[in-house]
Amino acid sequence: MTIFAERVEAEKIGIAQVGNKVRLLGWVQRRRDHGGLIFVDLRDRSGLIQVVFDPEMPDNGFNLAERLRSEFVVSIFGSVKARPEGTVNKNLATGEIEIVAETLDILNSALTPPFYILDNVDVDETVRLKHRYLDLRRPEMQKVFMTRHQVTQIMRNYLDSKGFWEIETPLLQKSSPEGARDFLVPSRVHPGEFYALPQSPQIFKQILMVSGIEKYFQITRCFRDEDLRADRQPEFTQLDIEMSFIEIEDILPIMEEMIRKIFTETAGLTLDEAFPRLTYVEAMERFGSDKPDTRFGMELIDVADLVKDTGFKVFADVIAKGGRVKGICAKGCAGMPRRELDDLGKYVNTYGAKGLAYIVLAAEGIKSPIAKFLSEEQLNLLIKRLAGQTGDILFFVADKSEIVADALGHLRLELAERLGLIPEGQPNFLWVTEFPLLEYDEAEKRYVAMHHMFTSPMDEDVPLLKTEPLKVRAKAYDLVLNGVELGGGSIRIHRREVQEQMFSLIGLSKEEALDKFGYLLDAFDYGTPPHGGIAFGLDRMIMLLTNRENIRDVIAFPKTQSASCLLSRAPSAVTYKQLKELHIRTDNPV
Repeated sequence: MTIFAERVEAEKIGIAQVGNKVRLLGWVQRRRDHGGLIFVDLRDRSGLIQVVFDPEMPDNGFNLAERLRSEFVVSIFGSVKARPEGTVNKNLATGEIEIVAETLDILNSALTPPFYILDNVDVDETVRLKHRYLDLRRPEMQKVFMTRHQVTQIMRNYLDSKGFWEIETPLLQKSSPEGARDFLVPSRVHPGEFYALPQSPQIFKQILMVSGIEKYFQITRCFRDEDLRADRQPEFTQLDIEMSFIEIEDILPIMEEMIRKIFTETAGLTLDEAFPRLTYVEAMERFGSDKPDTRFGMELIDVADLVKDTGFKVFADVIAKGGRVKGICAKGCAGMPRRELDDLGKYVNTYGAKGLAYIVLAAEGIKSPIAKFLSEEQLNLLIKRLAGQTGDILFFVADKSEIVADALGHLRLELAERLGLIPEGQPNFLWVTEFPLLEYDEAEKRYVAMHHMFTSPMDEDVPLLKTEPLKVRAKAYDLVLNGVELGGGSIRIHRREVQEQMFSLIGLSKEEALDKFGYLLDAFDYGTPPHGGIAFGLDRMIMLLTNRENIRDVIAFPKTQSASCLLSRAPSAVTYKQLKELHIRTDNPV
């Protein structure tokens, strides 16, 4: 007989250990009194195990067991026994055995929890976040964070095997707000001056490439002071990677191999050897999105050439002004009531579309408010191009190119949800490449970088920087999973003159560029190798891997949508003395 003086986790005990003695440490999930015996379901992070207390046990242990309540913390020593015939629980990993207790120590008592420590518990999220330490005890949450740990270990081991070094970059950085707002940290020793928490380690990882590190990675915290939503937090974690002497074809296969390893070892999924690739233009044309969900069809089809000479003035006017007309075919939707069609019209309004035209291919014939403006030949050509059949509805949007893409792209996703077209458990990865380097911000009346200002233009497009900047393509790439951007990166600018030209294009004066980024430009003067990298959102990756709908479920101590922590009550007021030390006055009373 083997005696384990040290603790053994519950789910490491099975039928093979019958006859052994073990020590268990954990929480009481439930206590049941049955015919003179007390049964306790003991929970630790590995799972549940049944413990039996007999009135004959020594040292008054049975009387102590009668005091047990849910969430009491206990230490139990006892013998592993096979469960009696007919009492095996096949739904439990430890369901073939039970522990007959010999000693019991109550390490701590507990109040009655505000909610049950069970999976799928029906409780308001604010209550869960306020008592996060209880929420994290639930088995489904424990599995999430076990997966998160496994993923980070796989990342570290894989990148180490490829020669990457893990190096930390500063959390207190210089403020250079060009994207989201910075979180600012006042300096006590430099009155009136501020650090910024990093939105990403971008500049420092590029400087590491100048430093000859060649292969760097970091699992790092990043901070952005922006409005929150289900997949966004003010502080988040990303896997940050940078490599020297590479081009796009060097980095993408390495990243694919790492992603395959993660999803195979944690979720048992088999992924394609090479992920498909779409250019930005192709993704927008076919799916109306730069992060398309390719698990189903219903692609956007251009029909401008078929409707430019119709009597339907909306189509004709939009095309005359250089706009687009596109359509999608919703299979089997001909029975959709008018009320739902009107609702879909309002739905596309939220994405800038002024209306939603449709043609219903009903069994009794065509039904459409626009049919009277189209000839029979034009109707037949539209139906043929969109591969419409009896029972389908053809939807059309006419507007500026970006509005058509946005409205129909979102309508495509909405219809797929309603029609159940999205298969479960099918991970569709793809790369989106060749993004525009720049876009024009109408509000600010200037060019802005689509990815970031350190992204390199395609070599053949460099001459266009001076003549047609909006036609310049970037050496940028995003990895998309089922319509969600999992990570993004680019080959970086590594020549000072090109970086200065980029700063100028986005409206930074030479003086502003030197003030904000002079230390990077100076580094470029000392032999900078070509380099590039990528960053993956770790929180988002875990959310997808564990099938959670909210990113807060995969962060141990998340913030609410108002950027507050219900557990610690941060942010909070500080004392006048603290503010005075930082040379700060506020308009609010302290």
